[in-house]
Amino acid sequence: MKPGSKYYPLFDHLQHCGQAETTLTFAEIEAMLGRSLPQSARDRKNWWSNRETPGALQSGAWVGASYHVKSVDLDQETVTFGKVQAHYNIQLKDGKVVWQQDAIRALRKHMSLTQMEFSEQLGVRRQTISEWENGVYDPDRSTSKFLELIAKQANFEVPPDASTDEE
Repeated sequence: MKPGSKYYPLFDHLQHCGQAETTLTFAEIEAMLGRSLPQSARDRKNWWSNRETPGALQSGAWVGASYHVKSVDLDQETVTFGKVQAHYNIQLKDGKVVWQQDAIRALRKHMSLTQMEFSEQLGVRRQTISEWENGVYDPDRSTSKFLELIAKQANFEVPPDASTDEE
């Protein structure tokens, strides 16, 4: 989500709130946005869905900030956002991350980047990121070393339950 976007203030608030779950009133959201929510936000729960589509700009605010809508109360005009807790199967070999699909996706999500933004940082095509994340193939040795450097700079920490593969 880019600064200046209609729902960027909500995205920014959620990114910096630091809570696993937060409930906001429609009025609080409108104050952040500096404008009224559309009538459909008050009338239809599906306006608050967690879909990531180009036509759903509003959901890009919370999904982009790693939150999902957990509940909406149209009568009370409140919405509860919960932090997405993704679990990745990250493998270690000789104490280093094996840069396969889950590790790459976890690093990208940790950095709050889209596949396009991540591909630009790495100097590869967006399709390459998609292929890595879908297990079509793994990065080569030099790219894996570059990913290690990026992970270190991004303070990416491997979860304690990462599996170890010793040969």
